Amino acid sequence: MTTAKILAFAGSARHDSINKKLVKIAVEGAKAAGAEVTYLDFRDLPLPLYDEDLEVAEGIPENVLKLKALMKAHQGFLIACPEYNSSITPLLKNAIDWASRSEPGEPPLACFNEKVAVLMSASPGTLGGLRGLVHVRSILGNIGVLVLPDQQAIGNAHQAFDDNGNLKDEAKQTSILQLGNKLATVAAKLNLPV
Repeated sequence: MTTAKILAFAGSARHDSINKKLVKIAVEGAKAAGAEVTYLDFRDLPLPLYDEDLEVAEGIPENVLKLKALMKAHQGFLIACPEYNSSITPLLKNAIDWASRSEPGEPPLACFNEKVAVLMSASPGTLGGLRGLVHVRSILGNIGVLVLPDQQAIGNAHQAFDDNGNLKDEAKQTSILQLGNKLATVAAKLNLPV
């Protein structure tokens, strides 16, 4: 098997985001399976709100080009998805919308075609963000990403993490580590191009 290259991120820019904590646990699972993992914090890569007039007038913004380069350089995505009003966060949807824009000479949806992803969520609510995962799965599936059926939603998440960013419940901690491991294993077996 080849070494999988995984890009990990959360659909939140908040400094103390529970979804950032969650995806970092999955990162450890992917690394344990031998993957090369890059963690992306959207706070470090601010994107303007998608606006076709802006794109026509000024071209694709520099930070979008950086995002697209990162996505194209990886075979798989570990994505922690906060839930806003039972759906996807504006930040995550905006990043997907910008990344879907083709550069000159680039095939459509180059950041998404032949990519594999695993989704997870954490929420203070009892469902753990599960309703939002349905929307993210649908969006990614419609633009060419193979989204694995394995997913986890951590409810009551404002109380679920210890001071080191790990889940207090060992079974839940293990399930998130296994998500990272599963993505790394599947991506390596598929030997997807980057």
